[in-house]
Amino acid sequence: MINDAGSRPGVAAARRLAALGCCRIDSGLTDPEFDRIEREHGFEFADDHRAFLAAGLPVWQPYEEGQTWEHPWPDWRNADPEALREHLAWPVDCLLWDVQHGHWRQEWGDLPETPEEAVAVARLRLADVPAMVPVYAHRFLPAGRGTAAHPVLSMRGWDTIYYGTDLLDYIEQEFQEPRPDRADDWNPQATVPFWRDYLRAPDE
Repeated sequence: MINDAGSRPGVAAARRLAALGCCRIDSGLTDPEFDRIEREHGFEFADDHRAFLAAGLPVWQPYEEGQTWEHPWPDWRNADPEALREHLAWPVDCLLWDVQHGHWRQEWGDLPETPEEAVAVARLRLADVPAMVPVYAHRFLPAGRGTAAHPVLSMRGWDTIYYGTDLLDYIEQEFQEPRPDRADDWNPQATVPFWRDYLRAPDE
């Protein structure tokens, strides 16, 4: 069941993005489209993320030289399914790259002898961690129907930081007015198990 209170921040974020005029926004996803996406990819959107995409689907913006992602907005309607799977796999794949280069969690047991063995074990351990859903490039929200108001995370394995106290705040940070790292009101609270272990302060 979608919570109206949880949906409102997503609608506000969609309106703010449209007002900024920084990207092309197509018609929002329909309920059948949400059902198909969630069934095919094995997760459920958080209520505010769902409301954001139902209000309008961001699909394109001008490519700038040096930009890492050619298509940073996940086009849930028309993108190649494999491209969407790769985007969804980004947080785990980044962490597996870190494992290959020496990262290991104590609760995973003894460190295997080779990087290849370490990656294989870590992949099994990561199979059940909370799903993260791309908002834009490597900015993610936790999955979970019936939840909302999660901080948006910028995820690159060890290099994971907050990028907005919620979806509306994130739109401001990404496309309008980035907050100084040590602003007095900057105090988001981690909401997603496991991944919050990798959060660092923005200025570390």
